[in-house]
Amino acid sequence: MADSYHQQLLKDSEFLQNDKRLDSDLVDKLVLQLNRIYPQILSDKEAQKFRNLGVPTSLRLTQLLAHLQAKGEEACYELYRALHIHAEDVYFSLPTRVSRRGEGPQCGKLTAHSGSQQAYGHPGFALGGRNGGAFHIARLFTLAGGVGNHLFNVGDTVVRSPSQNNGV
Repeated sequence: MADSYHQQLLKDSEFLQNDKRLDSDLVDKLVLQLNRIYPQILSDKEAQKFRNLGVPTSLRLTQLLAHLQAKGEEACYELYRALHIHAEDVYFSLPTRVSRRGEGPQCGKLTAHSGSQQAYGHPGFALGGRNGGAFHIARLFTLAGGVGNHLFNVGDTVVRSPSQNNGV
């Protein structure tokens, strides 16, 4: 059975605390998301505490994670949601997300399609890429347009037999 969000956050906390991508701006965005959208999870007073720039970011993040774990399952879920919205790269590299995809420790290697591989579980299917859906749809419409144009113009073409060409 899958771990609860609370259990997942316990496993991911050390990774989050050591990840350099969680800078002051990102922690601020997470706090604002939790405070503005879910004030029952993070009150204004608590948000001010976690947004205090006089306190080092690592300490604010550690305190925020502990606070959310103490709040329970819904608070942990909303943190994951906020991470997914504001820091998708961090979200998809969390240990609990990596283990769900079954990629193991080698997933840290970056390739040209690593973002789509992390998002969809297989390489090369990002919509903006050459192998994406929009590219294939454009190819399909180009092909259909070419066939339609050919069929339309074939009806206009006059084909003469060799016996008719002698009189001209």
